[in-house]
Amino acid sequence: KSATMNFKSVDLVPPNSTVILHLDLDLPIREGKIVDNSRLTKSLSTINKLLNNNCQLVIVGHSGRPTFRDEKYTLRPMYLELMSLLNNNYQSLFLENLDNIETIKLALSQNQIIFLENIRFWPGETSNDPSFLQPLIDQSQAFVFDAIAVAHHASVSVTLHQFLPTYYGDNFIEEINQIQRILTSHHPKTLIIGGAKSDKLDYLSELANIFDHVCLGGKLPQFTDKLVYAPNVFVSTLTPDTFDIDQNSIDHIKNLIENSQTVVWSGAMGFFENENGKNGTIEIAQSLGNCGASYKVIAGGDTRASIKELNLIDKIDFVSSGGGVLLEFLAKGKLPAWEK
Repeated sequence: KSATMNFKSVDLVPPNSTVILHLDLDLPIREGKIVDNSRLTKSLSTINKLLNNNCQLVIVGHSGRPTFRDEKYTLRPMYLELMSLLNNNYQSLFLENLDNIETIKLALSQNQIIFLENIRFWPGETSNDPSFLQPLIDQSQAFVFDAIAVAHHASVSVTLHQFLPTYYGDNFIEEINQIQRILTSHHPKTLIIGGAKSDKLDYLSELANIFDHVCLGGKLPQFTDKLVYAPNVFVSTLTPDTFDIDQNSIDHIKNLIENSQTVVWSGAMGFFENENGKNGTIEIAQSLGNCGASYKVIAGGDTRASIKELNLIDKIDFVSSGGGVLLEFLAKGKLPAWEK
């Protein structure tokens, strides 16, 4: 699996290049305001390296799951947030469409940072037709990828390594290294998967080979057609209203955590937004925070939020931005975001 580790760093991008930079722009927004900008701040070192290297930037990314142009998912707040994180020191252009090549050329010649509207507003992004992005590809000499949370999406803007010399951002490389560490860390290893996305179960049999124990909570016990019944896979029992895992399941998982050297947790145990769905996540979080394991990892936005709410974040060794990414990379040893 170590063959995946020869990522060319952003440090190696030739000076004065025009660079398409893929950032993780899927920030949580409430009433038009960004509530957590950590995905942006994690990429600042990569952005500053490129700017200090006189590179022209074309920033791309997505928010939400729109399938067409939908103002509800505009990236304008993310654009304004990034410019303010850069102290508004740079001329910039928020690019709503790709129709006018001259606009793009002019902005680049004036050293403006181009920030493209939500890439999912173009159907070609998810149908894998790169022609919509050709005007930007033609103007660029390099692609820099620093969006670990979408590294498992085989969409156009993630797989630009097909068209351009490709480099990886500091945050991406750091996260991949930390995920690699899970493979070499001490046994017993326990993996706890929750949340509502059934695609996490696609890798269950591979994950059951890597971990001594795999525990399923959240909505996952309900996807009976996708479950793998192996001796080391524990499927939680849900409470009658299905909002949470029951107390026996909580106690069983806590017992495994307390006897593990490596614990990885991705996804809430219940419907955390509801009073009846909080208990499992809270008890698992407290058990993980206080256990003596030598390597503790949490992954995915909702898990991070619950750990933060309980003031346990400093008891975790590694907080990964992506849940699905972490599981797919562990299971397969590769992701669409780099050359096969």
